[in-house]
Parts: sequence; structure tokens; C-alpha cells
Amino acid sequence: MKKILLFAFISALFLACSQKESNVQNVERAFYYWKSKTDFGNETIKKMKSLKVKKIYLKLFEVDYNETMGNFPYEKNTPNDYNFRDLDSINVVPTLFIKNEIFQYNTEKSLDILADNIVFLVNKYHKGYGEKVIFDYSEIQIDCDWTKSTKDNYFYLLKKIKQLSGKQISCTLRLYPYKYPDIMGVPPVDKAMLMCYNLIKPLSNKDKNSILDIPELKSYLDKRRSYPLHLDVALPVFYWTQWYQNNRFSGLLNLNSADITGFAKPTKPMWYEVTQDSTYQYDTFFKKGDQIKCEEVDTATLTEAISIIKKNVELDKNTTISLFHLDDSTFKKYDNEAISSFYSSFSK
Repeated sequence: MKKILLFAFISALFLACSQKESNVQNVERAFYYWKSKTDFGNETIKKMKSLKVKKIYLKLFEVDYNETMGNFPYEKNTPNDYNFRDLDSINVVPTLFIKNEIFQYNTEKSLDILADNIVFLVNKYHKGYGEKVIFDYSEIQIDCDWTKSTKDNYFYLLKKIKQLSGKQISCTLRLYPYKYPDIMGVPPVDKAMLMCYNLIKPLSNKDKNSILDIPELKSYLDKRRSYPLHLDVALPVFYWTQWYQNNRFSGLLNLNSADITGFAKPTKPMWYEVTQDSTYQYDTFFKKGDQIKCEEVDTATLTEAISIIKKNVELDKNTTISLFHLDDSTFKKYDNEAISSFYSSFSK
């Protein structure tokens, strides 16, 4: 009898733990679109529909500062109704990136003006010529890597955008402020997107993958935590390549390991050496001996990352999972089954 009771207790405990780690029941499938020009293309639209993607975080512009212009928008994206003609079922979230450095130059008065300008631009872009609505929206997302010294000004701006827009406001949340809210504060928003990538500065460690390094991820998600805001999750499905000439960094390229197989040989994990002078797509010229570091994330690594997130991050019943970012190259690297699993794994 004692053995039966003990077994029942252990089984109940195991079941409770399993349920706790799998709290998500409904996943809203999403992508980030981070290009300077909105142009989805027919194949991309077909892929989104087949994957049942319901939301796009559409970057509209970025915000910087200089002494002459003050706060100013750049990298502006001007969508039109043609881009969204076949995306009636997609929920669009206007998204903008704000450089953290601007907050050291701003007062509450100038931030009031910035908030007003941001809301004005978002409203302008959601309508086309003739005031025709291009996309409806109920949420604005702000992307900013705030610091302890800038959080007061940043949080003030978030409040003003909320007040002026009358919309839901969300923001991105890096893993450091997620782990240390007592130091970094909790942003005054309706919800936050936990960004589970770009954990290492790209040029700081030549032996690690700066996009997604599992030991680095574990160092932040080292135990189960709750956060005082609703959390959604963003995962990386992009890649980039660091290019070095004479051991000096020459640039960041939109290449993956498959693109360079004809003129480079592997030397160690992620690293390749150019074996012959070569031209790539007529505008990039490699010399023999150049070093190339291809940073990409395979399906197995993403699956492991998802398991760590599920175990250590308390997510609500209804959660948005967003992949960064929507691009033709994404569908060349991952097939539909793999991409679909990145979403569905959270509710299993």
C-alpha cells in the first residue's frame, strides 16, 4: 500500500511539473519583417498562409538623434495597400526601433514631442494616399535596448506613446533585463517580447555563435522565473556572415555556409577560408586567404532553445511566438515542417 501511495505521489508530482512547463495552450504564429521596403512576394504570402501565420511585426522606421536635427526617423518603410491585398487575415503590429543613445540627450519636454511624432508617423503609414487604410492595428511595439541609466527616460516615452495613441503598447525585452528587473526596471507596457537571440556581441567571441549560443542562453534562463508582464517569445531564423581580410573585420554579409561552398573550405566550426579569388553576386570580392565566419542556427539548436525556454520561462495560456525575420532565405534554410514545429512545440 505504501509503495502504491508513493508511486501515486511521484506520478502526480511529475504530472504537475509537466503541466507547469507546458502552460501554453494557444500559440499565435508571427514573424518580424525587418526590411526597409515592404514587399512580401507571392511565394512568401503562400508560405505564411500554409504556416497559418496570423501576425506580422512590421518595422516602420528607426529613431536616432544628432545635434542638428534632434530626434529624427530614418530607415523609413512606406507600405502600400498593394502589399497587403492578399493578407486580410494578418494582424499587423507597427514596430519601431529606438537607439538607446538618444535618451541621454532628451528631456521630458523633448520626449513629449518625440512621442507625438511617433504616433503621427505610425498613423500616417497605416493609411495610404487618399486616406485609404492599408492595415488596421491595435498595438504598437517599441524595440530598444535600454540600460539602467536610460530607463527613466525610456519608460517616460513609453507612457506618453500609450497616452497619445490609445493603443496597446508592447516592447522588446532582452534577457538581461528579464533576469534582473530589480536593476533594469519593468517597462510600463501591456506586454513584452522576450528576445531569445543576439546574446553575444558579434565580434566579441570568435568561437561562439553570437546569434544563439545555448550555454549563454542557459546562463540567463537558469531557473524558472515569472515576470510581472505578459510575455511573448521571439526566436532567430536568420543568419549572417562575418568577413575578415588580413585578420581584420571587413563587413557583415547576408550569406550562409551553402553560399560559399564553391570557393571556401571549412577550417573549424563556423569558420571557412577562401581558397580562390571569387566574386559573389557581382558586388562582393573575396581574396584567397580571406576568413569567413558563418553564423546560422540549425533546427536542432532552436529545438533545444525552445525546451530551455519552456522549462524556465512562465508563459501564459495564450502566447505569441514570433520568428525573426520574414525573408525568402528563411524558407530556403527551413522547410515548412521545421518552421511549424518552432511554433507548435510551445504548446506540447
